[in-house]
Amino acid sequence: MRLRTAAGMSLRQVEDATKKEISNAYLSQLENNKIARPSPNVLHALANVYKTSYEDLMKRAGYLSSDTEASGQKKGKVATFAVQGLTPEEENALLEYLAFIRKQRRK
Repeated sequence: MRLRTAAGMSLRQVEDATKKEISNAYLSQLENNKIARPSPNVLHALANVYKTSYEDLMKRAGYLSSDTEASGQKKGKVATFAVQGLTPEEENALLEYLAFIRKQRRK
């Protein structure tokens, strides 16, 4: 709600700005904590409308952690929104696989 208020927008204006991707009723439920974990695509749309960081909204929703690895890079929970109940070992394996794929693309 603070982001919407800071943007000077009504619920209906946000709905219009997202081309009705997010209804004003859904946004109201989100602001009143009736929806605890909005989907990443909703957060992306809101980040665009509010001109704020998508990563920050993802952290606030619990999709990314603010843990930092020894290298100083932030370690995000890449697949936790796609697959629920991952063990830390499974999550690390997914992160390693993602790094491998990205490395292959660079070649």
